[in-house]
Amino acid sequence: MQWWVGQAGDPAVLIQDFLCEHDLLRRELAAGFLTAEGGIAHPTHPVCGAAVWLSAAACAVIAGLPPGPPTPAPAVPDVVVVVYEHASPAPEPPVSLPVTPWEVGEWRASWSEQEHAQAVAAVRDAIAHGEVYQVNLVGHWQASYQGDPARALARIAALPGAQYGGVLSGSGWAVATASPECLLRITNDRIQTHPIKGTRPATAAGRAELLASTKERAEHVMIVDLERNDLARIARTGTVRVERLYAVRRWCQLWQAESVVSARLAEGVDLAAVLRALCPGGSVVGAPKQAALEVIHTHEPVGRGPSMGAAGYLTTTELDLGLTIRTVAVDADAVHVWAGGGITWGSDPALEVAEAASKAAPLWAAVSSAATGGDGSA
Repeated sequence: MQWWVGQAGDPAVLIQDFLCEHDLLRRELAAGFLTAEGGIAHPTHPVCGAAVWLSAAACAVIAGLPPGPPTPAPAVPDVVVVVYEHASPAPEPPVSLPVTPWEVGEWRASWSEQEHAQAVAAVRDAIAHGEVYQVNLVGHWQASYQGDPARALARIAALPGAQYGGVLSGSGWAVATASPECLLRITNDRIQTHPIKGTRPATAAGRAELLASTKERAEHVMIVDLERNDLARIARTGTVRVERLYAVRRWCQLWQAESVVSARLAEGVDLAAVLRALCPGGSVVGAPKQAALEVIHTHEPVGRGPSMGAAGYLTTTELDLGLTIRTVAVDADAVHVWAGGGITWGSDPALEVAEAASKAAPLWAAVSSAATGGDGSA
């Protein structure tokens, strides 16, 4: 299944209907997440699971919000769902053919460092006027390329700390993610989200600084509260809880702060309702979501494409979708990278510009190292 913004239909309903048609889940999730009679749990059923990818624009549409500026990679669908069957014995490997050498041109940003800093200042003004509390600003870079991108995308998916490392491709496009962040995980009637906010270099001093930063902790707790409210929309009364608050985890050469918020799904809740409640992810938008998106659409020069959306899988035991931070896309003309950070009143424009670059740097390195044989784990 593929869907682009502008086509007919509600993407949340289309995803749900497609998965239900393939007997991959019940309409009411709390009634027993997966089908039992004649469905995926049945040993003779041919389908074993599905991969799901949603763009940032699709997530906004699901929430009833505008999709934002056009994506710089329009060949990539806004929704992709791939259903997998149990594999038959692997065939003999094909004869190896020569691969066109991989080369990447110079990375070009969609906004200058000055324009990025000005956008940060504009967000601070919006916060001062009470329009928003926090906004996540995202930058975009692209580079021309030659050769087969498969190796480069595989290196992205294998970056250290990539809990949601994977590659998905179609005609004229491919995407890879190295995301460390869980947007939603459902097992039976239990749902979790793991918001990440707060970044420092992966050194002893950086870890201590992240733990001690009142600015980072305030930004983080704001998003945790947002996610608690999101889950409350679909949860049994009194079941929303913060299981872990402000734990430090490593992604490549960065420390990041993560919390875990969970709930029990209310009766009658279906997958479409879950997607409407959690999408778009609070940590890549801000608070409140609608006002933050309006600021984002005003200041970001291009759309977020397949980044800052959701990607993951449905198995016989759970649905697990990561938030597609740390994402790379390839179309016929260019390689695309997105990275950003949350802006609060205490943000320093120059530091925010540097933080976005520090998040994009491992992606640039992984893509470029595919041409040299390096490990790309900077």
